[in-house]
Amino acid sequence: MQMRMRISSFCLVIGTGALLVGCNASTSPYSGDPASAAAGYPLEYDNCGLTVSVADPPERVVSLNQSATELLIRLGAAERVVGTAYQTDPVPDDIRAAYESIPLLTDGILTHEGLLEAQPDFVYSSYASFLTADNAGERAELHSLGVPTYLTEFDCIYHAAVDEASFALLNEEIRDIAHILDVAPAGEELVAEQEATVRQGLDVAEAIEGEPSVVWFYSTAASAATPSVAGPGGLPQHVSELLGLRNLFDDAANKWPEVSWDEVAARDPEFIVLADLTRGYPGDTAAEKIEFLTTDPLMSQLEAVREERFIVVPGQYMDPSINSVRAVPAVAEGIVDLQGRAR
Repeated sequence: MQMRMRISSFCLVIGTGALLVGCNASTSPYSGDPASAAAGYPLEYDNCGLTVSVADPPERVVSLNQSATELLIRLGAAERVVGTAYQTDPVPDDIRAAYESIPLLTDGILTHEGLLEAQPDFVYSSYASFLTADNAGERAELHSLGVPTYLTEFDCIYHAAVDEASFALLNEEIRDIAHILDVAPAGEELVAEQEATVRQGLDVAEAIEGEPSVVWFYSTAASAATPSVAGPGGLPQHVSELLGLRNLFDDAANKWPEVSWDEVAARDPEFIVLADLTRGYPGDTAAEKIEFLTTDPLMSQLEAVREERFIVVPGQYMDPSINSVRAVPAVAEGIVDLQGRAR
């Protein structure tokens, strides 16, 4: 079981969640103005097995990937983000201007040197693999340099299944980041929006017939040799359960196993959810995936492929991001529509 985050300055528990704030935090306005809330700091929290301290509300944040950046923007903290990296999907129209105002430090994965050049006072990542010696730097090293970090609890250990992977865990992350930035009301507003999106999808799902089987197809290795599909312990599995679907790889060893096409064919999914990625890797786009599936001698024989029972979603809908809740209505609507066409 992953260790959840605890924020504290050792005095007062707020509400029923895991967050603890300082002796003077009950009087903090959480306005987002760092100078107005300094009395609530320093904060200390446990995150993915490390204890981290934040001396003041961060003012120079670096987010290592798109989904982390989008969360910061939704919390109203775009002006505090001094750099980002690793964009995988089109940015939503309503936040595009704010996103494009943030310096893109690299098109790919940020290096340690590139991170330090941005002089961050807080680093946020949705991927464990980005906070390694080969990339932006190990968390312990960054902490020794006085740069606190936050890693999503969905990926404390690279690709490992998370027992409690759910939108409730995602909402905790939203609240955690909002408290670190001292914008708690914005966090609660965003959580309410997330919950409303899930409810919308569940309403649509009432029209799904039976218990359809599904494969969540994220990406492929070189030449489409081995597909990466959703296993247990990730948000696609959680969405499957919410919608009453059978994720055919829920018995895999980790949340993103690389399987063989023979395995996919043998399990014969009724529907295939395709991640439409725009990061530029071979086979990433939904169009490339469909081209492969419909021309491959083995996969083209599957009924789901012959009948084009494809549901296309942005890659972020499968990742631990604030956009992943949109998978609930998107997949529900896709299945209901395809079932309706088959009648």
